[in-house]
Amino acid sequence: MEKFKEILASADSVVWGPVTLALLVGTGVFLTFKLKFIPWRMLPGSLKAVLSAESRRTDGENGAISPFSALMTTLAGTIGTGNIVGVATAMVTGGPGALVWMWIAAAFGISTKYAECALAIKYRSLNEKGEFSGGPMYTIKNAFKNKGIAVVLSVAFAVFTVAASFGIGNLSQANSISTAILETFSLPSWITGTALALLTAVIIFGGIKAISKVSSVLVPVMAVFYIVCGLIVIGANYKNIPSGVQTIFSMAFGGKAVAGGVAGTITASVMNSIRYGFARGVFSNEAGLGSAAITASSVSTENHVEQGFISMCGTFIDTIIVCSITGLAIASSGVLGTVDSKGEYIQGANLTISAFSSVLGKPGAVMVTIGIMLFAFSTILGWEYQGEKALEFLFKKPFVCYIYRIVFSVFVFVGSTVALDIAWSFSDIANGLMAIPNLISLLALSGVIAKDTKEYRKRMKENK
Repeated sequence: MEKFKEILASADSVVWGPVTLALLVGTGVFLTFKLKFIPWRMLPGSLKAVLSAESRRTDGENGAISPFSALMTTLAGTIGTGNIVGVATAMVTGGPGALVWMWIAAAFGISTKYAECALAIKYRSLNEKGEFSGGPMYTIKNAFKNKGIAVVLSVAFAVFTVAASFGIGNLSQANSISTAILETFSLPSWITGTALALLTAVIIFGGIKAISKVSSVLVPVMAVFYIVCGLIVIGANYKNIPSGVQTIFSMAFGGKAVAGGVAGTITASVMNSIRYGFARGVFSNEAGLGSAAITASSVSTENHVEQGFISMCGTFIDTIIVCSITGLAIASSGVLGTVDSKGEYIQGANLTISAFSSVLGKPGAVMVTIGIMLFAFSTILGWEYQGEKALEFLFKKPFVCYIYRIVFSVFVFVGSTVALDIAWSFSDIANGLMAIPNLISLLALSGVIAKDTKEYRKRMKENK
């Protein structure tokens, strides 16, 4: 068993190694230039559109949901423990400079997220129930002229998505919730697991409309709650902000050890900062993995380009805003580089808890625990929908999806009560492998999305 764990760990390192990360970020860079930086230029207006009353409307046909609900459901799948645990881990293993590389990955990831979501809506289909179904698997199937290659790539993406939904989108999230509740409130894991499994089942059996309704309330509330508390911590440590920011940027490009101060004794090379910054950034916002495109396909919209611009806001909100709050709270609080009783660096959730507790005390620890609970549970809901749509693509039988919902709910209980390192490693691998067929499709169809974007911009100027 230990040998098998080592093999999976090695495979995980390869899948999420320099080549994959370079391909993910490189595709974002390529698309940004191919699209002539239009996604960046459209970002302010798109953020404004997300908050408008128009984005909350839907025609109610084809099981469609509003653009706002689609974005919130997408964010439900991306804003998770990575925003709390992932950022903290990256700043220890990759140094505080990793935060800069997270920002860079997110900046180019905005173009990737735009392209994958817009293409998914353009090439989506109607299922047997008359509902929209889309995502990279449908994009590849419907857009590629070589049907042999299309079948291989689309099926591969769907299989990896189903596998990832049980691990990254279920087991690890449920375990994070039960562990946090056990440590903070001493509630037995089996009680937490039972409650989570039942609540998950009730919501997901309501379909995408039920999931989107919960996400439309849960995501904004949890994000605002976490951001406000984070800003309080940063504000209380305002004197440390200049030195904290200086440390973040100097270690991002200089890689020098910093003794004392806001970075403790953290030492990291530039390459480590890049590696962990890119890895955690992509892992957090999922730009390039194609998962968000599945949810975006269910939206009620007349223009795939317009919705693509709204969908790309998710990357900005997830990484540039939420992850930055975590990173700056840690950098300004003076807890980075501190060690525990065993002499090991405090990292992960404990590091974020330490940062918030340094200002808010015990309520700070409770707040982070609640944040983990809400973030992780919303991720479970978002990933269930994505996994179900991938399964629907593979089998095209409604009853298979109902079975999936039952099994998925059971796995929530399992994840809450049992430590499954092997399952997490396997799903992490599947999560990374999702990116390959998706990135191939984005590069192959870059000319299509560039043409559609140009035409959309032309119509906008004519209408003005």
